[in-house]
Amino acid sequence: MDLVKFWTICSTNSIVLSKEQLKIIERYANELKYWNSKVNLISRKDEENIFERHILHSLSILKYVDFPPKSKVLDVGTGGGLPGIPIKIANPDIDMLLVDSISKKIKMTKMFAQHTSLRKIEAICTRAEDLAKDNNYIKRYDFIISRAVAKIELIIDWTKFLAKDKAKFILLKGGDLREEINSAKMIYPKLKIDEIEINLLGEPYFLNENKKLLICYFQA
Repeated sequence: MDLVKFWTICSTNSIVLSKEQLKIIERYANELKYWNSKVNLISRKDEENIFERHILHSLSILKYVDFPPKSKVLDVGTGGGLPGIPIKIANPDIDMLLVDSISKKIKMTKMFAQHTSLRKIEAICTRAEDLAKDNNYIKRYDFIISRAVAKIELIIDWTKFLAKDKAKFILLKGGDLREEINSAKMIYPKLKIDEIEINLLGEPYFLNENKKLLICYFQA
């Protein structure tokens, strides 16, 4: 996918990017591809499909979720900065923390984050459950985001003390999630889960591959 088609699909799906934001995303995509040959950040077979299968996948969240300015967002198991870096580029006014427990990955992600030249984006090597032991992060986040990292119940278990009372857990997943959703609801009876099929006009990949977005939150 070339940059023009990428921008067109984003625009068609109400994911608005300026020329400057598009340039930053292009640089990020190029760096992700280059460094992936040295540090395994994404599947090697996907290197030629970074825009559609990784960056556009990350940005698809923005078709369904609004991140108000000054929102505090935690990306758990970010790997090479996905979905956090693309979302931060598209929403420069949010506060983004990227965490991953694998030091070589977070080292690359920290570099990628610095190269965006954006403020209020940080990458640290830690586990979310360890972050929850630090009072500086307790009940700090409006959104917890994650892309194919762990089951719903595990993400919530790791981050529930980091999330504000009305926080939303935004999870990119795929396939038949009925068993996983039911299991999470059994453990957390007040948990509400909205399951959305990702349907981006102009890019059938997500529907064809049964990609899903889960919006999870606790009812009062």
